[in-house]
Amino acid sequence: MIRLIQLAISGVLLSLTVSAQAPAAFDSSRAWEHLRQQVAIGPRPSGSPGIVKNRVYITKTLAAVGLKTVEQAWTATTPIGPIKMVNLIATIPGQRAERIVLASHFDTKLFREFRFVGASDGASSTAALLELARVIKARPQLPFTIELLFLDGEEATGAWQGTDNTYGSRHYVEVARTAGTLKSLRAMILLDMIGDRQLNIRRETNSTPWLTDIVWSVARRLGHQAHFITESMAVEDDHLPFLKAGVPSLDIIDLDYPAWHTAQDTLDAVSARSLQVVGEVVVVALPEIEARLLKN
Repeated sequence: MIRLIQLAISGVLLSLTVSAQAPAAFDSSRAWEHLRQQVAIGPRPSGSPGIVKNRVYITKTLAAVGLKTVEQAWTATTPIGPIKMVNLIATIPGQRAERIVLASHFDTKLFREFRFVGASDGASSTAALLELARVIKARPQLPFTIELLFLDGEEATGAWQGTDNTYGSRHYVEVARTAGTLKSLRAMILLDMIGDRQLNIRRETNSTPWLTDIVWSVARRLGHQAHFITESMAVEDDHLPFLKAGVPSLDIIDLDYPAWHTAQDTLDAVSARSLQVVGEVVVVALPEIEARLLKN
């Protein structure tokens, strides 16, 4: 990157160019390694030894880029009994205390009849969020505080119905409501199931339209319109509790995934290229989202 610096010396305006360090770019090889490490842990349903190992991995990875992780723990009431759940929160301070939340769930669905490792459904978005943490942390100035939110308990313990789902996002919003900090949440971007080799992300109709428009516009400018497609669908996911609380929210998700909730959701079904596409779009879209919020 080249920038122009003007200096006034003895009343004469001089101009010179100096090299400025380019911002960090999203690196899919790093994200892929984060995905691979999670899959290597094995199944990671809420309350399991696997998810404890995943929490440790996430915490250590964030610490490596200078971010402290705060645990938000509670005991959730579920159809199969009480389960200890833990959201993980890492904060990158900005010029304002108002926050933009980037989120992913890091649990996998519980299946007793087969081994489910959730390469796309759980690991892919968490991997991308860990790499985004590195990229955003390297930005010299942030107009808003960025909160990286790793959500437990997105998956239902049985069939998706009633309140047997989105435990982590509902708990997070309720804690914010009780603490009186909901008004500081300016936007929420959720990543989920973004690893599909045949990536097809539809516009999610529950999501806030202006957020969707920015992200799809960026994807088109970057040449990723084949992956961020114009078709739409409604999805129930971790963005809904935020939307219900009045927080502009967007779900970036590919549900057109044959391996969804099957034993085939493994490394063979996902790709680093898909992580790169989504990561690039989020990195470029974030400043545009910030600019939109600054106008309001």
